Amino acid sequence: QVQLVESGGGSVQAGDSLRLSCAASGRTDTLYPMAWFRQAPGKDREFVAAIRWSANEYYADYVQGRFAISRDTAKNTVYLRMNSLKPDDTAVYYCATTSRPIPITSFQSPEKYDSWGQGTQVTVAS
Repeated sequence: QVQLVESGGGSVQAGDSLRLSCAASGRTDTLYPMAWFRQAPGKDREFVAAIRWSANEYYADYVQGRFAISRDTAKNTVYLRMNSLKPDDTAVYYCATTSRPIPITSFQSPEKYDSWGQGTQVTVAS
């Protein structure tokens, strides 16, 4: 079982930046893609970004050019750098991973991931 712990959320102004971190522990040797999702009040959980062990990165269209995902394999940590934040980015951000290989076409599907962190709140004021 893998444990994921997110940190780095907070309250910021529009245009500001934040960096979220997700530390993985437990059985990390079989991890496949690691991903960030977010969920705003009253909305479904939506894909933000994912990264594979090969370091290939994948992004939702609405964050292209503003967010960057990266990983430090030595620390078993994934990061999400968020620039030019907007009020619409306000949500709880979750880190997720899977112990099974999933196709790239499934990276955006939250049901394909079997380990989740507790989430970290990001609030962007206008």
